[in-house]
Amino acid sequence: MKKINKMGGINLLMCDFMLAFMWVCSGVLVKILVFNFLGFQHNVTGEIVKLCFSLLNLILFAVLIEFAKGGAYNPLSILGAAISGGFSKFLFTVFARIPAQVLGAIYGVRLLIHTFPEIGRGPKLNVEIHHGALTEGFLTFMIVIISMSLARSIPGSFMRKTWISSFAKLTLHILGSDLTGGCMNPASVMGWAYARGDHITKEHIFVYWLAPIEGTLLAIWIFGLFHKYKEEKSDSKPKTE
Repeated sequence: MKKINKMGGINLLMCDFMLAFMWVCSGVLVKILVFNFLGFQHNVTGEIVKLCFSLLNLILFAVLIEFAKGGAYNPLSILGAAISGGFSKFLFTVFARIPAQVLGAIYGVRLLIHTFPEIGRGPKLNVEIHHGALTEGFLTFMIVIISMSLARSIPGSFMRKTWISSFAKLTLHILGSDLTGGCMNPASVMGWAYARGDHITKEHIFVYWLAPIEGTLLAIWIFGLFHKYKEEKSDSKPKTE
């Protein structure tokens, strides 16, 4: 079993904390930039400009993650590797990395609320709990399938794959924004829920933690089956000399 290097582990935790902190702040800062600093109204034009900046924000964080050498701001993006990477890596991810991401989001939200009291209180569930769980689970399932396909099956440069992934994330976020917030990130939602005081409610745990985790695990399982089937089918083809 491969042990985790102590200094490498500390660096990962610091990266996770900072990326989660920066990610939860970035969404609010995009809105402030578009609607306050640039002066756009809350109309179609303003929303289009906000979506453009949100897309650039996603691309920026993809580049930051590439430089962070394993750091992440979303617990779901490291869950698959934790499950397949051995018991020590699983424990380190669940009991160290994910809490670091959650703490980063909580402190990010605290800073936002202290600096910009008018920003609101983050994403909230606007539908029944089962509808919300299905929504977050489905959105997470889709983005994990897309991400794994880009990483393993679809050829192309880093920037090309980043554009595709970022556009897919933004599209799925828009589809779920009126229902659950379209978050697909338990750590970020936890930061806002902790600020509101509803982070231990049944709605929060089922919709924003259990459903995305189940969606992630299902996507990994299905992708693994499909990938294995493709390899077996490829191996079974007669070889021509």
